[in-house]
Amino acid sequence: SVERAATTVQPPTGGSETVIVVEDEEGVRFLTRMILERAGYKVFDACNPAEAEQLFEQHGDSIDMLISDVVMPGASGPVLYGRLSERWPLLKVLFMSGYTGETMIRDHGLDATDAFMQKPFTADGLARKVREVLDR
Repeated sequence: SVERAATTVQPPTGGSETVIVVEDEEGVRFLTRMILERAGYKVFDACNPAEAEQLFEQHGDSIDMLISDVVMPGASGPVLYGRLSERWPLLKVLFMSGYTGETMIRDHGLDATDAFMQKPFTADGLARKVREVLDR
């Protein structure tokens, strides 16, 4: 019935939290930032782990979530998260990669419990996954 359909609540896909996107591929970084800003998030972005750490020095206490590529020059996403979570233990994380989750677990230090998003992803898929991780 029409009434029933109107009361179906879709899970929220946006938010007002602050996230940082760490991605060495400029196009992916730009697109990810645009998707998240449209969903209402405040977004910092960095092209490598060193730049991300500088942003955390300035804004770390206000950043709720790290969204990081796994394989990057300088340090992997899991290594970066390990460093940051020592100082900001409540920091949430979502790893992303063009490789499969199984490959990331086997070869790149991801834990099976880590939130993971395979590239390429849709805008809706990314927004839902970010919301899901923030709500954990």
